[in-house]
Amino acid sequence: MKAIICGGTGFIGTTLTHYWLQAGHEVIVVGRKAPKQAISRPKLLYRTWDELANNSESAEDAHVLVNLAGATLNQRWNEHGKSLIRQSRIETVAAAAKLIGALKSKPKVVIQASAVAIYGTSLKETFDESSPPQVMDFPSEVVKTWEDAARAYHGVRLVKLRTGVVLGNEGGAFPKMKLPYMLGFGGKIGSGQQWLSWIHLADMVALIDYCAASPDISGPVNATAPEPVTNDQFGAAIGEAYHRPHWFPLPAFLLKAALGELSEILLEGQRVLPLKLLQHGFVFAYPDLPKALRQLKA
Repeated sequence: MKAIICGGTGFIGTTLTHYWLQAGHEVIVVGRKAPKQAISRPKLLYRTWDELANNSESAEDAHVLVNLAGATLNQRWNEHGKSLIRQSRIETVAAAAKLIGALKSKPKVVIQASAVAIYGTSLKETFDESSPPQVMDFPSEVVKTWEDAARAYHGVRLVKLRTGVVLGNEGGAFPKMKLPYMLGFGGKIGSGQQWLSWIHLADMVALIDYCAASPDISGPVNATAPEPVTNDQFGAAIGEAYHRPHWFPLPAFLLKAALGELSEILLEGQRVLPLKLLQHGFVFAYPDLPKALRQLKA
């Protein structure tokens, strides 16, 4: 199989690249610029968007295009930051769609990154792929715009990967989430009752591969573990796994003062289930949080 990964040098993209290379597949990693310390491996190519715009021949005959590119939400949500977050997503979707349009042999499937924020936030509701989008804050507005932009993909199967918090040791949110516990000051954030829909990095990569190989999977796909937890439960599980106390609560007003609107990511949440993946037979290696944390600690 030949795969194109846009945003392939990021946290998820790097692991996905290694996963497919180990399986013997050919991978093209696409970004705004070539990485300074590019890994040299057989069947691995690096291309910039400009290079592919001028000559798309190397991208011909790919089975799958995965678009993970976009500016991180983990930055100040002032007007400049919001504009950067929004525009980066729209622009990378447009660039990927333009690339596909230029190919004589188009990919069989596009797997486009999205996020569970599209469902809005709730302490009581449970969301699956049949739940409608709810635009109620900046994260949900940005993800709705992101998915609307994906209409630019024509003539290919499209999977919109609605991702929760991806847990891994080499990047993403988890190292920051466990840091207070390592320092002895871990505890719930705000009320602690807000939901956290999470997934282990290994399952994240495996389900992308599963979606690429399953022609009957399309549309929204929730990339979350089948057992979401509350913030309080998540913190308690970290404390138990790493033998650290779970005792020092962080009041909501302090977090808002420190982070501003960005604090919504930690103070609000949604309970999301991966119904479509379960219905199609995907088996999670880490379906529950204690098992995931044990692996991450190992």
